[in-house]
Amino acid sequence: MSYTVPPTRTAAVVRQLRNEIVTGELPPGTLIKDAELAGRLGVSITPVREAIAQLSVEGLIDIAPNRTRHVTKVTQKNALELIDVMSVLACAGFEWGVENLTQTHIDLMRQRQKEFVEGLRSGNVLAATAAGADFSTIAILASGNRELQSMVDLVVARTNRILAMSAESNLWDTWITGHDEILELLEAGNTAGALARYQRIYVEYRAKVEQDLFDD
Repeated sequence: MSYTVPPTRTAAVVRQLRNEIVTGELPPGTLIKDAELAGRLGVSITPVREAIAQLSVEGLIDIAPNRTRHVTKVTQKNALELIDVMSVLACAGFEWGVENLTQTHIDLMRQRQKEFVEGLRSGNVLAATAAGADFSTIAILASGNRELQSMVDLVVARTNRILAMSAESNLWDTWITGHDEILELLEAGNTAGALARYQRIYVEYRAKVEQDLFDD
């Protein structure tokens, strides 16, 4: 994922609203009002409307036939389906790229893992999410398929919004442990084992989401 300074006001509004939705600051069902958002963010109506349209495409905002807009509501079915889609896309990218990883790639993945853990320890979920996503991005981009990465980014943003995990959520443990073990396997030159461990992260993650968030 790219977290550089947005080049336009619309991009800045998209990032701000996406972050607020992902972190739960704007919870599911929240009514989105153009003028109210424009005033709060200090921009005109146009970039706000363009941002809402973009976030609607991403599945973060629902636009009703009467044109009212709400933050997309969460359902168990939607959450698990998104995880399944994310698994298919990310695992395909990791499989295509893992054989192309160099020591430089692995060192960068280790750095992102460190930032991931540090972000969670400091309670900065957005920084942790970005670093955690970059861990996978490094391997996926090593495949040379940037189109796939853009699709992964889209699904990751929607999945994170639906789960809206706090820094204390035990769901992060699945990723922390998985990443650490993947790095050990890569350092040992065991790319097949690293791929299998990466795939297992999604199996474990899905099971924990279903049990911990939807057990009642």
